Amino acid sequence: MASVTEHKVETKGLVGWVDKRFPLTATWKAHLSEYYAPKNFNYWYFFGSLALLVLVNQIVTGIFLTMNYKPDSTLAFASVEYIMREVPWGWLIRYMHSTGASMFFVVVYLHMFRGLLYGSYRKPRELVWIFGCAIFLCLMAEAFFGYLLPWGQMSYWGAQVIVNLFSAIPVVGPDLSLWIRGDYVVSDVTLNRFFAFHVIAIPLVLLGLVFAHIVALHEVGSNNPDGIEIKEKKDANGKPLDGIPFHPYYSVHDFMGVCIFLMVFAAIIFFSPEMGGYFLEANNFVPANPLQTPPEIAPVWYFTAFYAMLRATTDPFKIVLMIVVALLGLLALVRARGKWRAGLPVLAVLVVLAMYFTQSKFWGVVVMGSAVVSLFFLPWLDQAPVKSIRYRPFFHKVFLAIFVVVFFILGFLGTRPPSPVGTLVAQVCALIYFAFFLGMPFWTRLGTFKQPPERVRFKAH
Repeated sequence: MASVTEHKVETKGLVGWVDKRFPLTATWKAHLSEYYAPKNFNYWYFFGSLALLVLVNQIVTGIFLTMNYKPDSTLAFASVEYIMREVPWGWLIRYMHSTGASMFFVVVYLHMFRGLLYGSYRKPRELVWIFGCAIFLCLMAEAFFGYLLPWGQMSYWGAQVIVNLFSAIPVVGPDLSLWIRGDYVVSDVTLNRFFAFHVIAIPLVLLGLVFAHIVALHEVGSNNPDGIEIKEKKDANGKPLDGIPFHPYYSVHDFMGVCIFLMVFAAIIFFSPEMGGYFLEANNFVPANPLQTPPEIAPVWYFTAFYAMLRATTDPFKIVLMIVVALLGLLALVRARGKWRAGLPVLAVLVVLAMYFTQSKFWGVVVMGSAVVSLFFLPWLDQAPVKSIRYRPFFHKVFLAIFVVVFFILGFLGTRPPSPVGTLVAQVCALIYFAFFLGMPFWTRLGTFKQPPERVRFKAH
């Protein structure tokens, strides 16, 4: 990223006065009007700016909600009802916030999928991707802590179930879950600390990561559907030949995406804020009752794929995982080179032994966590000679499509009550999910690749 001092210009009046004390114009030029982005962005590139829009929506609506919300177990549910019924436009603010939470994950999932399509995690954007995955983890934590605040039945029992998962960790598990709750059950103490994390701690970390994500992106430049580095070809003035200023071209481009998004967003808020129970569950309109367990406890839709993996990790499936780990250790022994040759098989043996002597519940937590952590390693797992899916073999596209279908199936199964058939399907899908990542160093090298063009290919859309 060019230093903001390189973009300073002589200005007069109020702007000039500010520029002498703060790099306002230089920052505007460095990150907008003179930040050159590839000229072949398509509709998939709407979701970065939309994610920023939803983040602002969540912060602003959250501030207004805290003005009337009471983080007290005896008053929390009533305060939410007060916001919905008595506070002027309170119902709209609450629905903007609850709908915004789900739409945040919709936008982020699509943003990450675009990264998978065009190899946006590849060199030199590894750090951009890692910051993005860290943002995804923060969003999951933020959603989890915020889900308890309405103090409804599903909020209460969902928090109880998730926190109890930590008790499966050997040795420190029971003490850890007690420390997280602050009590032996989810109580007023839990509500207060979850409120503090949701309103202050996690948002601060999230804003820092978003800032780091954008700065890292502007340092290396944006990727594009062709996967070509536009900084490698510049004119006499040092401007990329295949780049255009972000403002006004992409600010107007993104404004169109914002308009479409806001129409969808408004339609959901005004006509179906519960979205059939996927955005707001019916059980959450009932006050929390520690003495009455809901018939089925399930997380919100954006967690259900990972929840399905957790629930599918039974004792028989643990044996399957032990066999898989043992085979991976054997493969490492055959193919590993140098210092890794002996280390990886030994690690595999230790993992198999640990799995044998610990509960499947703990390994369900490990599987669920590994499903998210695997995303961090994509820049090094993908060994293809090209970045974009456009120039990869057809079977690469098939594998990516299977991965997406598997994720949707897991998400659907996570919303359904457990059944023998559903558990079996979830186990198969979980194996396919991890095979996609573990097999990447091998299958991404295979096939006949097309030669990417020397210059980006622009097609008006």
